[in-house]
Amino acid sequence: MTGSAMDLHAVEAAAPALVSLYKSAGVSLRAHGLDGGRAAVYLVLDYSGSMRPYYADGTVQALADRVLGLSAHLDADGRIPVVFFSTEVHAVEEVRLGGHEGRVTAIASGLGHMGKTSYDAAMDAVIDHYLDSGTREPALVVFQTDGGPLSKPAAERYLCKAARLPLFWQFVGFGNTRSSQFDFLRRLDELPVPAARAVDNAGYFHAGPDPRTVPDAVLYDRLLGEFPAWLRAARAAGIVRA
Repeated sequence: MTGSAMDLHAVEAAAPALVSLYKSAGVSLRAHGLDGGRAAVYLVLDYSGSMRPYYADGTVQALADRVLGLSAHLDADGRIPVVFFSTEVHAVEEVRLGGHEGRVTAIASGLGHMGKTSYDAAMDAVIDHYLDSGTREPALVVFQTDGGPLSKPAAERYLCKAARLPLFWQFVGFGNTRSSQFDFLRRLDELPVPAARAVDNAGYFHAGPDPRTVPDAVLYDRLLGEFPAWLRAARAAGIVRA
């Protein structure tokens, strides 16, 4: 399979504001040897109370737009499932290229109380959605958060069990780079193989206190940096079809 799932003309017609993001994502995909690849793309968004400023100033919407620009290369349906979570899962919504502008902000505005941070609830929702979808393609899950989980053992257990599924979890941290809140995510990124999990199915990078200032090219390189190695390992283990 060669070429992007959606070509430039299709993106121009559906979402002209995303064209530059689509082009930047294409450069990163080619650099990582992923040109022509196919994958489902998920976006998981932290809706805990500390995230309020990032929703208010458009940072979360900006991340969603960037993920949409990437997904157009990997999946032809022009939409991504978006999971909003805090203590529990608040919503699982589809965000489409057409009508993407302000869509995540609008959904969040109607979700009500912002709780704490329960990774395992969000991971469970992604796994259920993926299995119910019937797809045979692997999935890239962009999992955004600004802090550690309520239950570290539960989050680690879910990640290790999910290693036998064709799901790669790319965690993205928002907030103070030096915060100890992110020590757990670094630990998840480094869990041993095969002692703890079948393959290395997670990556992590920190987008800093103002993720909007991370250049598009840098963001895409970080989102995709560990995905090719996981694909190779998952294919070798029979987790992703060859």
